[in-house]
Parts: sequence; C-alpha cells; structure tokens
Amino acid sequence: MRIVGGSLKGRRFNPPRGLPVRPTTDSSKESIFNILTNHVDFDSLSALDLFAGTGNISYELASRGCAEITAVEKDIACCRYIKKTAQEFEIENIEIEQEDVFAFLRNARAPYDLIFADPPYAMKNLDELVMLVFENNLLKAEGWFILEHEPKTSFEKHQRFIQQRKYGSSLFSIFR
Repeated sequence: MRIVGGSLKGRRFNPPRGLPVRPTTDSSKESIFNILTNHVDFDSLSALDLFAGTGNISYELASRGCAEITAVEKDIACCRYIKKTAQEFEIENIEIEQEDVFAFLRNARAPYDLIFADPPYAMKNLDELVMLVFENNLLKAEGWFILEHEPKTSFEKHQRFIQQRKYGSSLFSIFR
C-alpha cells in the first residue's frame, strides 16, 4: 500500500497480516482524492475516518495537508498500527479513537468537513450509519461524506446523495 498524493506521496506501508481489514485500493483512493482535490482545500479541513483499519485514508489526508484528522477504529491492533505508522511518517495531527463507530457517532459533537467511511462489506446496518451522520449534524454545511460499500446497496434515493462512483468491486456513495 502507498500514499498516492501530497507531501508523503510514494511512501509505502505494509500492515501486518491478521488485521481485520479490507483496505481501499490505491487506484480507488487516487480516483476519490482526485475528485476531492477539485472541490476542497485540504489545509482547512477537519476529517473523520470511520472504520479506519490500517489508517490508509488518514495518512492520505495528512499527506495532503488536512488540518485535523480523527481516525475511529475499534480493533486495538489496528489502532496500534495507525499510531506506529503515523509516528514513522511524522504525522502529528491524527487523533486515534479506539471505539465502536456507532457509539462514536452517537456521542460525537464536532461537525466535520469530510467524513470517509469504509465499513466491513458484511455490515448490515449501513442505513443506520448514514442516518447517524446526518441526524447528529456531523457534516458541516459544505461538507462531504464518502461511503465505500459493496454494489448490492444503493443510496441513490437518500436526500443528501449526490453521486456514486464504481472502482473495481467497490462503490463510493458521495453525500453533501
């Protein structure tokens, strides 16, 4: 895995075997970040990385100059890996929350400019995830919410849905 843009572009990281993750592919990540680059100023963003896993998205955000990053992951081994890799890359603005994402969303108060969620594909309650983001006003007025999920699920009828992108076997639903 590698960072595809920004000051850390090209840096590689290799998560240990056995982490319960399915990281976003480099090519998918590059495509999504190309879209964002045309619409946001990363230097002023506060971002939330849900189901952070290896920290893949958080590192990419940091590399592009994102001001504040909160990575939420309940697996302790993943949290340790994110912390270790952030230290190796000298990233100081990632706050790691070891917590269940749904519990975090129910209690979070700060709105974010960008929310990225990459839940396990087997997760059944994606609708609840989307609902919690919007009911708890966790997305700023001009913010972006990007949800990576399997193609079986569609959010096209959601009032805040703006577009969907397909990369490989993943769909990215984008909400504003």
